Amino acid sequence: MVAYQDFVSLSQSRDSEARGRAAHMAAQAYLNHTGPADEHAALFAALIGFLDDASVRVRGALAYGLLHTLDAPRPILLALLQDAPVIARAVAQYSPALVDADLIPLVRQADAPMLHAIAMRERISQRLGEALVAGGDRELLIKLLPRRDIAFAPALLRQLASDGGKSDAEVRGLLLARKDLPPEVRLELVQAVAAALQGCRIVKGAVAPRRLERLLRDATDSALTGIGEAEAAAGREPYSAALIAREQVSTRTMLHAVVQGHVLFFADCLAELSETRREKVFTLLESGSRAALNALLSRCGLSAPVRNLLARLIFHARVADLADDLAARHFVVTALTEELIAEHGGMVPPELEEAFAYLSEQNVMLARKAARGVMSGFAGSTDRKMALPPAEDAPQLALAAG
Repeated sequence: MVAYQDFVSLSQSRDSEARGRAAHMAAQAYLNHTGPADEHAALFAALIGFLDDASVRVRGALAYGLLHTLDAPRPILLALLQDAPVIARAVAQYSPALVDADLIPLVRQADAPMLHAIAMRERISQRLGEALVAGGDRELLIKLLPRRDIAFAPALLRQLASDGGKSDAEVRGLLLARKDLPPEVRLELVQAVAAALQGCRIVKGAVAPRRLERLLRDATDSALTGIGEAEAAAGREPYSAALIAREQVSTRTMLHAVVQGHVLFFADCLAELSETRREKVFTLLESGSRAALNALLSRCGLSAPVRNLLARLIFHARVADLADDLAARHFVVTALTEELIAEHGGMVPPELEEAFAYLSEQNVMLARKAARGVMSGFAGSTDRKMALPPAEDAPQLALAAG
């Protein structure tokens, strides 16, 4: 315990360190006060007096004593926000007593160090977070985007993706990691990733051009239908409707949705195209007859060959786990390809050329995936010899003289 006379002597000392101890002591006494009102008023006056101390050390000790509490007196905190930069930044970063109305005007005129200090606050509201991002500071954006406690409006996320997300790989990655990113923006960023990979020298040098194009197209197709599956599972319909309005849903897209097991997105697309309730579409997909499916697909505006192909795929999907079983997926794609060739005698009609090309691509990709590890696994489980034809001496080639 310190007597008030001793405290006054300490606060009037010529030693700034002693005055700093007095300032911190007064702050703690004020916050923990339980005595009479006149005593509390005297402590508040003492705090006000320390604001005018010439030493940054003393004012810093005062700020340190008030930093981490909601009960700090606002007039003191607001004065400290206008103090030396080192003090103002500490108060802006750590004081929970400050509200958005205190900080947003500060953000509009603050320098970069102050903005970064505010960005490190334990809690940041959506309004404050958007005010921080509005300045266009890339480093600040990179610091704020990974924070899941800060909600950003969909319009702002769209703007961030448009302004730099498509060209800046780091910002793009941070945006894609956010669960609140609008689905159409996520798709645009995935397409930007595919374009960046296609233009990367290392990637282009490691993968043949046509195979790279197929791999990236398959990846973007999977992203498109995968995002749609997540949106449909959450009961959000505008994504599929927006894709259809932009004419981004094709025969290939719908085939890919079923082959990948993204049946909720597929059902959403059919419901939107046919103007039929989702519940009815689900019932038809699960147990509808061939005629009922054909009627539904006809309402979607699909040609007869495409309707026939999709109906076959739906019947296969009813008995196969296409979402998780790679072998089942490969079997279904192979079966559809062979059925198309047999039915049309190798002369696939123009309406099915896109679908046939897709199935052929998938056949190769799925065969590659299914084959990985099979031989090594078989070799580890058997001691049999490989049956090979007898070796023959290769004929010697006579090379022409240069």
